[in-house]
Amino acid sequence: MDKENEEMPKAGKIAKITRGALQVAGSVPFVGGALSAVAGTWSENEQEKVNQFFQHWVQMLRDELKEKEDTIIEIMARLNMQDEEIAKRVESKEYQSLIRKTFREWSGAESVEKRVYIRNILANAAATKVTSDDVIKMFIDWINQYSEMHFQVIAAIYNSDGITRDKIWRKIGKGPAREDSAEADLYKLLIRDLSTGSVIRQHREVDYYGNYIPKQRTNRPKGSGPKPPVSAFDDSEGYELTGLGKQFVHYAMSDLPLRIEFEEDSQ
Repeated sequence: MDKENEEMPKAGKIAKITRGALQVAGSVPFVGGALSAVAGTWSENEQEKVNQFFQHWVQMLRDELKEKEDTIIEIMARLNMQDEEIAKRVESKEYQSLIRKTFREWSGAESVEKRVYIRNILANAAATKVTSDDVIKMFIDWINQYSEMHFQVIAAIYNSDGITRDKIWRKIGKGPAREDSAEADLYKLLIRDLSTGSVIRQHREVDYYGNYIPKQRTNRPKGSGPKPPVSAFDDSEGYELTGLGKQFVHYAMSDLPLRIEFEEDSQ
């Protein structure tokens, strides 16, 4: 075998892995004998309505399967399958478990952005070993758990340690809002979700060894009354991503470059 043939991608192996991944992703279920068992009791008008319902249902499942197929293809197009470590990782039970979890709890249809995050997580999980599969499974849960606005807040905080709520709000493109508005309540909820989920935290200085440096307490003058409530758009306390939050950005928001250019068959 000459050098040129040695450097050719192992197409057969890639196709085999891709087919296996698609099998894990699941197939479209079609209506079986259970429908015919009760169809005789319906009127012609009822049957027509049921037929329309199943047509929409089957089309929805076909669309979902197409999204899963596109996601698998986009992942494989970003992986160097000539790298033995990557090829071994993709074929491993642990990685197949990640695929099963992802497609069993599929949220890609919710938005294009979430499908991209899912693709990035699976691609980076195959190509790198920055964290454990248990953490990656949690990142997949976050895709289902959080909204696109949650992820906008995460992206705004990334590489901006100490950024305040007010600056985050403006950085994600939001305008002025009243303190008693639904927008303010929603924003406080987003910050609380991400804080309790260990994605973000209030910024604190650390020493050389990573230990937190205690803040200096500020005493309020006597007779000044109760401490005023913190504004939804507070501009004094800064925020940062936790260690988990930073790893999530690495896996979900970092896109591996395409290794294989392809055009989708219009047929």
